[in-house]
Amino acid sequence: QVQLVQSGGGLVQAGGSLRLSCVASGIILSINTWAWYRQAPGKQRELVANIASDGTTNYADSLKGRFTITRDNATKKTYLQVNSLEPEETAGYCCSVDWVIFTDQVLGERKGDDYWGQGTQVIVSA
Repeated sequence: QVQLVQSGGGLVQAGGSLRLSCVASGIILSINTWAWYRQAPGKQRELVANIASDGTTNYADSLKGRFTITRDNATKKTYLQVNSLEPEETAGYCCSVDWVIFTDQVLGERKGDDYWGQGTQVIVSA
C-alpha cells in the first residue's frame, strides 16, 4: 500500500534552519497535492504550506519568505525548508498527501485518499 515516511527535524537554535523530508512508498503512479502541517503544544494544527501537482505553492501568510516547499515527482518526495526559526515555532511537523493513484498488486490501479507521515518534532531553543 502507500505510506509516507518523514525525516529531518530535531533541535535548532533560534534563527537556525532545517530541512524536513517526506517520501511516499508503494507502487505510486501519481501524487496530487503534498502538504505540511504543524501543531504546537496547546494549539490547533495549522497548514504550513502545500504544493499541487503542477507545482503551484501556497503558504500560511506568516511564513512566506521563510519556508519553502518543493516536490520531486521522480523520487516521490516533498521537502520543507524552514529558515529563521523562532522558539514559538517549536511543534510537531507532519507531511500529508490528499490523494494518490497507486497500483494494488491484487486489485490493480486504485485511488487512495488522505495519507499522513509519522510526524517529526522541531524544537527551537532561545
